[in-house]
Amino acid sequence: MRAVVKFIKWLFGLIVLAVIALFAWLYFAPPELIRVGSGYAAKIVCSNVFIAGRDPNEVLAVDVQAPGHPLLKLMKVSVDKERGLVSAGLLWTLGKSVAVERDGVGCASVPDGDTGRARQTSVHIEPLAVASQDALWPEGERVDALQNPAVTKIVDDAAIVGTGMRAVVVVKNGRIVAERYGEGFSAKTPLVGWSMTKTVNAAIVGTLVKDGKMALDNKGLFSPWKADGRAAISLADMMAMSSGLEFNEDYGDVADVTRMLYLEPDMAGFAETKPLGGEVGKAFSYSSGTAVMLSRLWQEAIGDKVKALSWPRTALFEPLGMHSAVLETDERGTFVGSSYLYATAHDWARFGQFLLQGGVWNGAQILPAGFVDWMRQPAPASKVYGNGQVWIEGPGDEENPGAGAAAGLPKDTYWMEGHDGQTVAIIPSEQLVVVRLGLTPAKLGYRPQAMVGALVKALHQ
Repeated sequence: MRAVVKFIKWLFGLIVLAVIALFAWLYFAPPELIRVGSGYAAKIVCSNVFIAGRDPNEVLAVDVQAPGHPLLKLMKVSVDKERGLVSAGLLWTLGKSVAVERDGVGCASVPDGDTGRARQTSVHIEPLAVASQDALWPEGERVDALQNPAVTKIVDDAAIVGTGMRAVVVVKNGRIVAERYGEGFSAKTPLVGWSMTKTVNAAIVGTLVKDGKMALDNKGLFSPWKADGRAAISLADMMAMSSGLEFNEDYGDVADVTRMLYLEPDMAGFAETKPLGGEVGKAFSYSSGTAVMLSRLWQEAIGDKVKALSWPRTALFEPLGMHSAVLETDERGTFVGSSYLYATAHDWARFGQFLLQGGVWNGAQILPAGFVDWMRQPAPASKVYGNGQVWIEGPGDEENPGAGAAAGLPKDTYWMEGHDGQTVAIIPSEQLVVVRLGLTPAKLGYRPQAMVGALVKALHQ
């Protein structure tokens, strides 16, 4: 009997030591997957709390944990509103990550923990004037919705607007004719565009092209590239996602894209090191790393750091009246042009209308004449992606070309598209822009072509 008791005590002690060893390993040398998860949780909660004014517990439960990796269910967050800090970790302490809020440039993930350096990116920008509530959109925020029963039926149909819809805005002939919002969201809620940010970033490049500070045929874009085959990559190749550079865009694990966004303080520097994996100009590879490098390039073209940090607002957001727009940087001050623009649905619609009008707003030619037409021409290496970071066939249709035609969409339809169901459809021939924002994971199989096709038909009635 004593031997049995002794064995049980020995086994219990071994288990305790194993648990202590496991905890120590996870605390001092956490696997990268845990650090990616905690970095994601901290960043998403930070942006939604400080930009969108949402409740941190709701954001953690609904935006981070519910649709994400099972590991995220164990993530806990702590928010310090006075210091503008959010920390997250597995059970609060393991694989801990932090995100910091800065004036004018939103939140940044801080993978190396150097929040002091991250705060150096802050730039004081005078708040944009609030749009008039009395003036009609887009000059103001007032909406006189079109009383079209067929349109109303579409935007009220939960199945057609999709699970997790947070905002739908329909613009016809330059005016909002219908809008709907999910529970807890409104026309005043800034929402992340994810990869729709890429299109905005491409337009920012266009403002520098117009000013003569950048040229689409520029090559030898980064100093280390000049010594190898990457010297042949042009700015136009980067815009068309045809650089030939290796970059793994798989969000399911620790891939290049998740490493860049949540483990690298210098995102552009990380992406810049990638070697060639295909022929320059002929190999299409969708890459968030490419978009962040474009941000680095246009910021360097401006030269002055403070001026570069204010450029998106002064060159684009202010002229368009995008009063809510916040484009975020990484820890080192490079705009995350791949992913992190927050704006209200009304402001996303303003940008879509701006593209529909060929880069002209209130009579001012903000982008070079013909630049938007060039953006939506098929990229040399792709039939469904445009030269300027827009989709031609539509979200997801690189695997299902022709879905737009099947939904009855005009041939000139093109799209901005982002993770978890963010889309802006732009149809010049119909003078139509349709914004759809939400939290709709790809596994649900939702595509907005049917909604937009139905709206086209209804607006003809």
